[in-house]
Amino acid sequence: MLKGTIKSLTVAAILATGAISAQAADFTIRATANSNENDEDYDGLIVFKNYVESASNGAIEVELFIGTQLCSKGAECLQGVADGSIDVYISTSGGAAGIFPYVQVLDLPYLMADDRVAEHVLSGDFTRTVRKMALENSGNKIRLMTIGNTGGWRNFANTKRRAQNPSDMEGLKIRTVVADLPQELVRALGASPTPIPWPELFTSLQTGVVEGSKNGITDIMGMKFPDAGLQYVTLDGHAYMGALWWMSNDKFMSMPSQMRTIIVDGFAQLQQATFASPKRKSIQAYTDFVAGGGDLYVPTPDEKAAFKNAAAPVYDWFKSNVDGGEAVFKALTSAVAVAEAELNAGRAADIE
Repeated sequence: MLKGTIKSLTVAAILATGAISAQAADFTIRATANSNENDEDYDGLIVFKNYVESASNGAIEVELFIGTQLCSKGAECLQGVADGSIDVYISTSGGAAGIFPYVQVLDLPYLMADDRVAEHVLSGDFTRTVRKMALENSGNKIRLMTIGNTGGWRNFANTKRRAQNPSDMEGLKIRTVVADLPQELVRALGASPTPIPWPELFTSLQTGVVEGSKNGITDIMGMKFPDAGLQYVTLDGHAYMGALWWMSNDKFMSMPSQMRTIIVDGFAQLQQATFASPKRKSIQAYTDFVAGGGDLYVPTPDEKAAFKNAAAPVYDWFKSNVDGGEAVFKALTSAVAVAEAELNAGRAADIE
């Protein structure tokens, strides 16, 4: 009897605490990701939600909308951020390029060598530079909070042959998004860019409408593209799959500085979670790809240099044709140079 009474009182206390927390929330953040619960974006949002709600002692409540409940496409979702119907949204660079074309700088090939360089760069002043540009271009409505990762690194994959050199890409029909930059890259390598909506890519590979793509391994395996004939992956790592996390600047600035600090720290936690998640998930994805008969090729340093040299015209195209391209290219390459110098100095000290 006593045991049952204690249990009832405990449950009542928990329910009461929940009610108090709900009443105590001074701010509600509506966050959306057009993905699913197996995605790195979701991993990041769960970490963000837990940190922000805990650190604010319930003063901030984070509501998650996973999938297309609030919006379905980049321009639509960013408009929701601008008008305040959505507080937080995550986009790829391609998804935001229609409004902020210069974010495509993240898709420029072979500028960041590895995860350590990318994570160093995206945790520093480069992101603040892009934030300032986006605020100016959106009339102080859309604020870039952080840049994480969604899927690791983009690599070239195809249904026809191993691509060890740029010459092996010639003639291949490679799926791209509709944005100009990825198409320019594919052309520079001698292949044929073919814009295809993501949901149609499996069938397009299967029927030969396209013969390749530029994706991370978790996307390749998650969508079962090897079943459609995608059997050759070249680990050229031409682009870090950046995830841009946007927030309504009106909502952010409506909070007192203490709450804004918690939000900023929450996005730092989110960023770390999205940096780590693709690394873990890619291990099994690569194993499954090879086990299914896939050909996984790591280019030699000379071969990777050949890819970079072939892609070099894309840099000039970007700086000449994209609004803000020159400034953001300089910001990124300068940040990469600093990161490489600091990381190399650290490595040198660590191996002594």
